Amino acid sequence: MQPLEWEHRPDGLRAPALICAFKGWNDAADAASSAIQFVGTALGAKRFATIDPEEFYDFQATRPRTKLSDGQTREIAWPAVELYEARVPRAPRDLILMAGSEPSFRWRTFSEIVVELAEVLDTQLFVTLGALLADVPHTRPVSVTGLSSDPALVARLGLAPSSYEGPTGIVGILHAACQQAGLPSASLWAAVPHYIAATPNPKAALALVRKLEGLVGVAVDGSELESASADYDRQVNVAVQSDPDVQAFVERLEAAASEESDEAPSSLPSGDTIARDLQRFLRQRDDEQPGPT
Repeated sequence: MQPLEWEHRPDGLRAPALICAFKGWNDAADAASSAIQFVGTALGAKRFATIDPEEFYDFQATRPRTKLSDGQTREIAWPAVELYEARVPRAPRDLILMAGSEPSFRWRTFSEIVVELAEVLDTQLFVTLGALLADVPHTRPVSVTGLSSDPALVARLGLAPSSYEGPTGIVGILHAACQQAGLPSASLWAAVPHYIAATPNPKAALALVRKLEGLVGVAVDGSELESASADYDRQVNVAVQSDPDVQAFVERLEAAASEESDEAPSSLPSGDTIARDLQRFLRQRDDEQPGPT
């Protein structure tokens, strides 16, 4: 059995961008996985393929789930990676969305499958979404850093060249595979407050969605996520204000953030500062959108 299982082959995709997000190490506060799920729902994305989990997952770490299909029949839901097509007629390109848990094994084989899929569908741009924990206050706008190893993307879209050195996840492996295959790629990372990491963060998910819009030239209606972000802010503020120690800690983070914003950046981000905001947000959906890569 081939790991890539087609349900149908999407034909006629226009200059598609392949957008990936994985639950796990690259997905602090579920920000990246929530962002790609929101984009897929907003654009009416349809599933066209899955990657079978048998070769790639440790089922003791990423466990399958049981469910009752008719109230009596028990079925097993395996943790497969799912692929969706999103056709956006008024945008300059269509999207391919890939979502699932970070695989446990055979990352090189997994990356080869993804790159081959991208080539079959004539993908023009590969983008990953990620989120990491950082010493940032929840009261500030979410910092999203756009990185790329492709000089043309760095120059055209105002991204930063990637200078990260250190441990990586499947996202880093996929970017290396894309670079080797000559496929332009970019990575978007949101910084989320480490003191509320256990709670899903719709504010960070919204920031990733907005940054993605400017990168691929596809806009979505974010009103639902905007409402969830406002509710999130209110709930976190109430929780912080109820604990003087936490409130004092947040105030120290705010002071540090203010000092940092007053200082001009002197170098590209290191591995310890990859999620800090080194640039302003890209133009939003109401601004002029870039064309296809």
